[in-house]
Amino acid sequence: MTRRSRRLVLIGSGLAVLAVAVALMLSAFRDSIVFFNSPSDVVEKHIMPGTRIRLGGLVKPGTLVRGDNLMVRFEVTDGNKEMAVAYQGVLPDLFREGQGVVAEGSFEGSGTFNADTILAKHDETYMPKEVADALKKSGHWKDDYAQRAASPAGAGSK
Repeated sequence: MTRRSRRLVLIGSGLAVLAVAVALMLSAFRDSIVFFNSPSDVVEKHIMPGTRIRLGGLVKPGTLVRGDNLMVRFEVTDGNKEMAVAYQGVLPDLFREGQGVVAEGSFEGSGTFNADTILAKHDETYMPKEVADALKKSGHWKDDYAQRAASPAGAGSK
């Protein structure tokens, strides 16, 4: 084998190893790139208990129950499916029924989502693109959402 052919084999092998490493990294990140999973996504993916995810949707009206020691229970819905959520701690000021929420945590064996972090939207007209897309997909999108976000009052100007 000549020096030139050895060099070509070495470069080709290096590129092949690099391609395999990139492919493995991209496949590992495929599910974790999502900012949150809607309740319908969770049911479709059959997420195992103990797996950490972000669950997002709307706080279902009439499901918010406050308990002792800052314990809170509520349901998150995307219009098609609901998921029970348990959280212990101080809720964000903008957290309320009927509003968008993203909860970080994991499922327990009984199917309840144990959240350790609750994220609420930062202003009454802001809606993350992912939440809007999930609402449109489930058929619960209201045309006035887009109108409020586009209006000067909805843009945060005072």
